[in-house]
Amino acid sequence: MKLRVLGCSGGIGQGLHTSSYMIDDDILLDAGTGVGDLSLQEMHQLKHIFITHSHMDHVLSIPLLVDTLFSDLQDQPLLVYARAETIKTLKEHIFNWQLWPDFTELPSKENPSLKLIEMNPGDVVSVGERHIEMVDVNHTVPASAYIVESASRVFAYSGDTTTNDNLWDRLNQYSGLDFMIVETAFSEEEIELARLAKHYCPSLLAQDLKKLKHKTRIGVSHLKPGDEEHIFKQCCNEVNNEHELCHLASDDHFQI
Repeated sequence: MKLRVLGCSGGIGQGLHTSSYMIDDDILLDAGTGVGDLSLQEMHQLKHIFITHSHMDHVLSIPLLVDTLFSDLQDQPLLVYARAETIKTLKEHIFNWQLWPDFTELPSKENPSLKLIEMNPGDVVSVGERHIEMVDVNHTVPASAYIVESASRVFAYSGDTTTNDNLWDRLNQYSGLDFMIVETAFSEEEIELARLAKHYCPSLLAQDLKKLKHKTRIGVSHLKPGDEEHIFKQCCNEVNNEHELCHLASDDHFQI
């Protein structure tokens, strides 16, 4: 299972893109601004997108991607999996014929170029030999993490979340965990803002990682632009070698 980081930042700037991760060549976990760095040939290989939640930094590229690939989606639509609440937001606020055309009805309702598929926490979608499970997490809107299992290898992506038990309990039910991406949006100095926005800061992340039985390598994501090194250093201090942390960057590649 190959993993490519298209975007992992909590904002935008030169070299910074928002959340999107490519599994092998055909699956995206979230579709933030990082999708725009793919070549047209790479975009044409995408078939499935799993969305964690409805916030713009995680869904921004979906309408542009469908528009770009439109002529290539007549026989096989782009499949987007998300919670019912997320689909409702996408339909009402993006694919509404005002902000963007409704590609679930183009070129026709019977033959759309985009399909929005409801997925619930606990559901598992199999794409070839990869099995993607949705797990409920704790954010300001209904949000999910994803656990991807393939050939006995396990990868997890937290999406946006803060203190919770559900994600860690579910991960502990797996026999192992080979790599994980976890967000830490705010520094320790902004812990109250982190709590209000329902994101992790270093100490909140460290507290939750104590719930994880597996010792694994963890990619830290969603750091606020300009404060990345400071936040990552605080994460290392708080976690204190209990797990191997790595500071993610756009176009990082991992073999899981």
